[in-house]
Amino acid sequence: MEVPLPPHWDPGRVEDVWRVSYQERAREAEEWARQHAVVPAHGDTRRVCLVVVDVQNTFCTPGFELFVPGAPDDNRRLCEFVYRNLGAITTIVPTLDTHRAFQIFHPAWLVDADGRHPSPYTLVSAEDVANGVWRAADPAQQEHLLLYVRSLEAGGRYRLTVWPYHAMLGGVGHALVSAVEEAVFFHGIARKSQPAFEIKGDNPLTEHYSVLGPEVTRGIWGEEIGKRNVRLLEELLGYDAIVIAGQAKSHCVAWTIDDLLAEARVLAERVYLLEDCTSPVVVPGAVDYTEEANAAFARFAGAGMHVVRSTDPLETWPGLA
Repeated sequence: MEVPLPPHWDPGRVEDVWRVSYQERAREAEEWARQHAVVPAHGDTRRVCLVVVDVQNTFCTPGFELFVPGAPDDNRRLCEFVYRNLGAITTIVPTLDTHRAFQIFHPAWLVDADGRHPSPYTLVSAEDVANGVWRAADPAQQEHLLLYVRSLEAGGRYRLTVWPYHAMLGGVGHALVSAVEEAVFFHGIARKSQPAFEIKGDNPLTEHYSVLGPEVTRGIWGEEIGKRNVRLLEELLGYDAIVIAGQAKSHCVAWTIDDLLAEARVLAERVYLLEDCTSPVVVPGAVDYTEEANAAFARFAGAGMHVVRSTDPLETWPGLA
């Protein structure tokens, strides 16, 4: 059963960055749970996991590095979904894209023949690297770079994209959007359910769009440079419903869902995609991944996943009646 939106909720602040008043919100959450008969999550007979993909300032707040148009409205709807379904969501899994300056997709990692770094949104092909258009700034990493871009193309992924410096560990951009952080904290206290944060993306030698694993897992000698997140996958198998939202629809959201299909197709009918809580990467004059994002969601629906809206009562969702 849905509960009302709590008094502290202010939809006009989703674009703002602020310090959450934890002590005050904790008191309010416990009182709100008492008023609305919201019981601890450990007693749930229908276990629902909400995976919140990379809802960080770097992607969601205007003026930050990789702002996704549509993200503020997505986050407003996401917060309201959490508050209304406080008693139904068992666990929230927020993922955090986590980077440092010298990573394979940041400008500092690559140079041209004159030692100049690529501009953000440059696409780097295997042919470019083989022909010396782009090379590793550290010559010791040149062989890995060539292997890497060839591996991406062989796997049918996007070409290596040079992204602006973003989601920098220790920076404001790395943090969850304040309104979403507040909603996650409120849910955790009200339901006595610890949020299960997942860190991803801090390996300098590979991209890591999907929360379930990096794009390339082996180096030039066959050594392991990244792992699949088997632990998280096994945990997700224990839920009756897995609800997915976040940013961006074209990249980290889409590739997380792709990995779910590849690793555990049995989960498909238990996955619910909040189509009104995610948007594709669009940078006017540079890139627009809207078409790719929509095609991916159509493919997911065809595989048996459910594309739903955050405003639809959970009881009306297929399989949750």
